[in-house]
Amino acid sequence: MSNFGFVHLRVVNAYEVAYAEAKSAVNASAVLDRSRQYATVAEAVADCVLVVGTASPGHRVLHHPFRRLEYGGGEIRRSLESGPVALLFGSEKFGLSNDDMAHCHWLMHIPTRAEHESMNLGQAVAVCLYELIRSEEKETAMPMKSRPARGEDLARMSDCLIEALELSGYVQEPTAESNRLKIRRLVHRLALSDSDVKVWLGMLRQILWKLRGE
Repeated sequence: MSNFGFVHLRVVNAYEVAYAEAKSAVNASAVLDRSRQYATVAEAVADCVLVVGTASPGHRVLHHPFRRLEYGGGEIRRSLESGPVALLFGSEKFGLSNDDMAHCHWLMHIPTRAEHESMNLGQAVAVCLYELIRSEEKETAMPMKSRPARGEDLARMSDCLIEALELSGYVQEPTAESNRLKIRRLVHRLALSDSDVKVWLGMLRQILWKLRGE
């Protein structure tokens, strides 16, 4: 929850021993320290304008509208503008009971392969909460500013690369001149920066030194 910015944890009918141990554990999160306990689901969701249960399709008959995570996530985000929304998870072993689901407006599931529908509770929570905070707008990372390589440096790099390929036997007659032109065009298409060309020149000069037997 803390990873994705959710801080209001409500626990229903907690197993007190495990709950107390988790709260007192080293590095326990502030989310768990501020969590609230309730005796029933009804009490836990009393102030919520929308209650969404989580379940896998499974083999039991479900009497609620059933939405995949990516569609349900969008509806939950819109509902948050009207008031508190509860995302209800069942126990690790049994999931939500029919009584639990009776408090839900609809159910949501994470699409999984049919052969393995069940998920670890912590993983299911993380996947659902990520979907809720996921922005539809793609973030674009700003590239580091770099100076484009100068023509003379690209020419030197091309010369070194061509010589290395000639010494290795890659460039041979009668297509040698055609290959040289292709290599020069290739180097220019790489759109290398000034610093990139310096690295390439250093590597190629070392290769040439070995090929020449110097």
